[in-house]
Amino acid sequence: MTFNVQNITIANHPELAAAVETAAQETGKHDGIDPFSEQFLLGLRDERLNHQHWFIESDGKVEAVAASDGSSAELFVVPGARQEGRGTALFDAVAPTPVWAHGNFAGAQALAKAKDLRITRHLLVMAIEGEALKTAAQKPDTELLVANYTQSVERFGKEHVDQQWLKANNEAFSWHPEQGGWDMERLHRGMEPAWFDEKDVIFFWDVPANAEETTKESTEKTLPNMAGFHWTKWHDETEEGFGEVYVVGLADAYRGRRLGGPLLNAGLARMAEKGADRVILYVEADNGPAVKAYERLGFEIAENHVVYETSDIPGKD
Repeated sequence: MTFNVQNITIANHPELAAAVETAAQETGKHDGIDPFSEQFLLGLRDERLNHQHWFIESDGKVEAVAASDGSSAELFVVPGARQEGRGTALFDAVAPTPVWAHGNFAGAQALAKAKDLRITRHLLVMAIEGEALKTAAQKPDTELLVANYTQSVERFGKEHVDQQWLKANNEAFSWHPEQGGWDMERLHRGMEPAWFDEKDVIFFWDVPANAEETTKESTEKTLPNMAGFHWTKWHDETEEGFGEVYVVGLADAYRGRRLGGPLLNAGLARMAEKGADRVILYVEADNGPAVKAYERLGFEIAENHVVYETSDIPGKD
């Protein structure tokens, strides 16, 4: 079959953005996995992200959508329009941009085989729930000051907190294509979504928890460094709600001090405090030590997400 693939910036068309969001929600409910990641959902509305979109519709109903940020792409076909070539048509439209396959379902695998694609990135979703979560959601074992974003701003001032958070993030993720290299505008943009809660961001400050209080009224020299942070996320897509280990990072000077575990515990405790009986996290499949550490804590693999690329891109081995 031949399809009319339309290329457009959906963020400039609110009604179409709403239709795509509805199609994504229905597809996610059917598949059990969201077809678009958070950034690509935001790209349907946020012109600053400069996402390009391709879509196929019939009788005014969206049947398939692809989106690209220039370095990667995501696409989905609604359940009732599958196995007729729409996915292939959209893949051809975005090629040779690497494409995410969320869930790596049979349809994506069949397309990859037909197009001689290869997996170049494998991302796992791991989950912890029930008694395992209750055991892991404990008070962090650390002598450092543990404070959420609201408490930290009240004590040290917003400017210092934001600067320290940005510094710790960029040091922790200097290697990461999406999370690293942020500026202050990008950090503040990350705090814009409706789900963001200042109390869900936990910081470790390099000052003893029982030390004489240092505040924003103190001299700049006495303000402490941030050792690390655990940015959690609360999902309310389901009636029960669940938590996510959104981002965990340590500043360079604090690596090797066994703070990762306590940071994780602090965030899990916050999610349990909000009523979560399930918490998820994303981790690269080839990060063996991290995967094993999470498994020891009680996490299990729940989803697989992969990036497919063509095998004949110049410079690719």
